[in-house]
Amino acid sequence: MSVTPLAPVPPHHAAPAFRGRIGRDPRSGHYAVPRRYRLHLTPACPDGLRIAVVHGLLGLGGICPVTVLDPVPDCPDGGHAALRPLYEASAHRYAGPAATPVLSDDWSGRIVSTHAPDIMRDLARRFSTGGPALYPCGAEAETEAVERLCAEGIDAAAQRAGRADADAAERAAALEELLGTLRALDERLTGHRYVLGDELTAADVELWVALVQLDTVHRAHLDATAVHRVAGHPALWTHARRLTGHPAFAAHLDLDAIARRHRARCRGLEAAGAAVQILDWTAYTGR
Repeated sequence: MSVTPLAPVPPHHAAPAFRGRIGRDPRSGHYAVPRRYRLHLTPACPDGLRIAVVHGLLGLGGICPVTVLDPVPDCPDGGHAALRPLYEASAHRYAGPAATPVLSDDWSGRIVSTHAPDIMRDLARRFSTGGPALYPCGAEAETEAVERLCAEGIDAAAQRAGRADADAAERAAALEELLGTLRALDERLTGHRYVLGDELTAADVELWVALVQLDTVHRAHLDATAVHRVAGHPALWTHARRLTGHPAFAAHLDLDAIARRHRARCRGLEAAGAAVQILDWTAYTGR
């Protein structure tokens, strides 16, 4: 199955502080043992939301406990005081923010990884006990293409389209990139039940989180005309509604927490699009 239209988008990820992996056997150091590892997440953060949904889809509540942190960090550098001991135990004289997400090792009291894509893959490949095949064999390139597309073609493009300090031409170009991305995904979902075919995968989690951010955060900085154009992709938003009704997605969608996090971090100007909600997310969460 080809996702050629998705491939040209270049990757762009901030370098994580820790990138340990959970391996197959004891020689790897970090090997898979139930209740050895713990997740520290803020589901109001996109990476935290992705990991929380994957954790829920795989039914790992009894295997890998989760500590949920406040959506607004309590340290001036954007970190969490509760995570500082883990960071300091894991890196000598660590001076950066003690930020989420974190996968920690309760045996050593140290951090395994702060890199969301690795964490999600290790949860699915090392601890899955019969849940959906979120990273199907042979679909690695397609999954990575969707990850890049959501990061650059939706998230980053929407941010640039709403920047108050950018000129009109820059905002217009970014909006066209965003709309082109949405159009390609909408066309794909017109002929497929899920992004990669007939089964739910991590690509759907990536897209859902990107759409949540688009409608709950980035929309506030777009004009009303732009938001109406964003909303004009029926297959895409129908897919978002359907996924939101799934318990593993709905359980972690906290709109108030997302709003709190956005208000604490954002210094941009609100635009007319803030008043044009695309989805009533609460109508599909069962709450």
